[in-house]
Amino acid sequence: MASVGYARVSTQEQNLDAQTDALEAAACDKVFVEHASGVLAKRPALDDALDYLREGDTLVVTKLDRLGRSVRNLKEIANGLERRGVGLRALSQGIDTTTPGGRLFFHMLAAIAEFEHDLIVERTKDGLAAARARGRKGGGRSKMTATKAKQARAMYDEKTYTVQQIADTFGVSRGTIYRHLEEDISSI
Repeated sequence: MASVGYARVSTQEQNLDAQTDALEAAACDKVFVEHASGVLAKRPALDDALDYLREGDTLVVTKLDRLGRSVRNLKEIANGLERRGVGLRALSQGIDTTTPGGRLFFHMLAAIAEFEHDLIVERTKDGLAAARARGRKGGGRSKMTATKAKQARAMYDEKTYTVQQIADTFGVSRGTIYRHLEEDISSI
């Protein structure tokens, strides 16, 4: 049963010493080191550490945020470790999934984080619905003013300009021109 450490910093300029010192103090038999952003899908040192681990081993990190890109990603990694019979320890948070209390604590933290995320999503949806009810709509500002839309309509009706030429004149896409032409027709 080995303790395997994993340390990660986001940039080359950041220093790993504090993490590696803590992992060595935790008696890790081997430490994998990563210089990569946590949001990157490819983290070769983490992949190597996960491949290295065997049933009965424990993956040790200084903090949970060094391991996962998000709560969902962290839960996926922890569930994968659990299926393989590998424990997880986060030193600064006092989490050790090799114990029943540690597993409970980890799952409670994950559930709270997931609940918090769901609340944020719900509040965002409610805020957008309230804004729509007040007549506001999302997205960027319209690139075509009413005057520009009338000029585009006039150019289109002359039948001497292509839609692409009209779009180039106003610095917008063909889709924007078509959308304003359709709005103009539907308002009649």
